[in-house]
Formats: sequence, C-alpha cells, structure tokens
Amino acid sequence: MARKKIREYDSKRLVKEHFKRISGSDLPIKSAQVTVSTDFTELVEKEPWLSSSKLVVKPDMLFGKRGKSGLVALNLDLAQVAEFVKERLGKEVEMGGCKGPITTFIVEPFVPHNEEFYINIVSERLGCSISFSECGGIDIEENWDKVKTIFLPTGVSLSQETCAPLVATLPLEFKTVIEDFIKHTYSLFVDLDFTFLEMNPFTLVEGKPYPLDMRGELDDTAAFKNFKKWGNIEFPMPFGRVMSSTESFIHGLDEKTSASLKFTVLNPKGRIWTMVAGGGASVIYADTVGDLGYASELGNYAEYSGAPNEDEVLQYARVVIDCATADPDGQRRALVVGGGIANFTDVAATFNGIIRAMKEKESKLKAANMHIYVRRGGPNYQRGLARMRALGAELGIPIEVHHTLFLFAMHFNIILFELSKCN
Repeated sequence: MARKKIREYDSKRLVKEHFKRISGSDLPIKSAQVTVSTDFTELVEKEPWLSSSKLVVKPDMLFGKRGKSGLVALNLDLAQVAEFVKERLGKEVEMGGCKGPITTFIVEPFVPHNEEFYINIVSERLGCSISFSECGGIDIEENWDKVKTIFLPTGVSLSQETCAPLVATLPLEFKTVIEDFIKHTYSLFVDLDFTFLEMNPFTLVEGKPYPLDMRGELDDTAAFKNFKKWGNIEFPMPFGRVMSSTESFIHGLDEKTSASLKFTVLNPKGRIWTMVAGGGASVIYADTVGDLGYASELGNYAEYSGAPNEDEVLQYARVVIDCATADPDGQRRALVVGGGIANFTDVAATFNGIIRAMKEKESKLKAANMHIYVRRGGPNYQRGLARMRALGAELGIPIEVHHTLFLFAMHFNIILFELSKCN
C-alpha cells in the first residue's frame, strides 16, 4: 500500500460525489480550486455560488496549521478573494521547516457555526483506527485528551455498538446524526481506498454534517480499480519539493509505459547511486545503505520494474548515469545495478539497455571514477551477467558481477568500506 496525499479540494470532491451513493443523502459541500491559470469569470460561470456567497479562501498545498499561520481569510466577497490570491500566488512561504511557493488555493462558502467536531480515520496493518471529538478545530491538539479512538479490524463493519464509545457523550439532539455520519464516512473511506481521512473541524448546518477542513490520502496502488470513482485525481509533490528536469523526464517516461520507472535525486553530490529492478528491492537497497551508516552518501532512489523494454531502460539508464557522474571530483563513486530474482522480466533484455547507456557514457563513467556493482537473478540472468562482465573488460571500467545474494552482500559492505576511506 502506498499512501499518497491529495489536495483538500479533491478530498472534498470525492466525499461529496460518493457520499450520496454510500448513504442515500447529500452533503452540501461546495468548493472551487484556484491556480495561476484560473479565469475568475469562467470559474463563476461554473460555480455561480461564488458571486452570491461570503467566502473562505486558503492555500491547498498539503500543509496544515494554515489558520494559525495567517493563511486563511474569512467572510470575503469574490473580489476580496481574488485580491488575497493575487497577493500570495507564487510567493514562497516556510511551513514546518520546508520552503516553497503557494500555487493552489481552495475557495468555499463562509459557514458561520457554533459546534466544531473532529473525525480522523487511519488505515493500519490489521484494520483502521477511528477517532472522534466534540472539541475540534484549530485547538484540537490542546484538547487531545477529549479525543476518543476505537480500532476496527479489517473486514468488520462499523455498527452502532462499535461506534457507541465515540458518541457516548454527545447531546441526544444530534447524537444519531453524527453517529450515522461517522458510519457512512467509514464506509466511504473503505470503498474509495482512502488510507487517511481527517475532517477538522466539521460542523452541523441545518442539522446536517458539513466538513469545513479536510485532509486525505489514497492508496495509489488501488488506482486500477478506482479510476472511474476517483476521476481526474492529482497526487501533488510534498510541499517544498519540486521535480528537477531529470526527475520530470523519468516521470514522463513512467506515464507513457505499462512498466514502472521511478527516480528521485536525494543528494546530487552523493557517491552511492542505485539502478535497482523491483519496487521492493529498490527500497531494501536504499534502506541498507542508510542502515549501514551511509545515508548521507546516497545520491538517489531509483526503481525500474514491470518488464520495461530495452529502449525504455536505455533512456532511464542515461538519466541515472548522467546524474551519478556529474561534477567529478576524483573521489571514487559506486553505481549499484541490482535487484532480486525476477519473475518474468527478461534480465538480458533490460541489461542490454543499461549496457548501451554505459557504452554511450563511457567517458563520464571514467571521469567520475565510477565503480559498478551488479547483482541480478531471473529469466536469462546468466546471459545478462555475462554481458556485464564482458562490458567491464571492453570499456576498462571496474564492474563486479554477482548472481548470489551472499557474495553481493559481502561485496556491498566492501564497497561502503572503501568509499569511507575516501572521505
């Protein structure tokens, strides 16, 4: 399961679109998204309530504590909203130690209210935790002792009995309404493969629940079965994180193939770089570097899987090698071309793409004093490893090739030890 944050606008869109299907009743949620490309005239034509309601505007950038940071404006008309956005759009702010520009806002009706409730649902290994408080809002952390939590094992429905501890202290006049809302929200959470959903606060408008602030995360590995339900969903980068040109190029390749191609630069000056086959293996390799005390030297996270073709691997390997060999300083570097034992990926075919890239980048590999370490198993692995050995002799580049995990692990420790001596 991969937890991917989504914008508040998309969280509310999904909840609004599917709540009636789940519960049989509407949630009167209204919201609009504003970016640099937004034409306010066109937006009002699409959302007429914008011109007739008092409004709330706030950044929709995957960070919290917007109210406490003075980034929420209340009770404005549309002209004031446009001015608020104009003054802040593209301006850099610092939140939680991360700096980045504000690029996206959410605009909603201003909803006067007295009650503020809190609900939070989190997917865990064996089920879900559901938390509720009748003291929600920006001071929820100061009132955390009033938050009640239950755990619901996977496959168990949320009944009146299991929900009872959450709503036990609520006044009778809206106890049933909120109990039903919690149960329907949980059903929606499961149906749409949310991994995290928080409403802080939600209130009651004419006796119906109304979410004011919302945060959501989806299991993006469930996209294959939810693409119609989710619609045009966006998984934004974390706040303060901007894709480099190389990362954007790989992201573009990934979107055009049925295979998986992932690449993230962690430290452009790092001396340990990876090109690993398999999502699980790529995580293990990266974690191992960190566990052995060399996280600061890890240049990247990289993963290719799902049987990419030779040309896709060639383009992918070019990018990894270009980043790994940038700005040579005479010190030794390591490129780990690894992976587990493939089920159906043709090792020889994918290695052909890597070998072609290494031949193209021969001068860069030598200038960067790059040492290459190879470990792979699976269909045609012997042919692939033999070609890697031959490549080292042909180019005069140190390439160590292993097909057993034990020998590779032993040499991997030697790699790190030798690099440490170069500090």
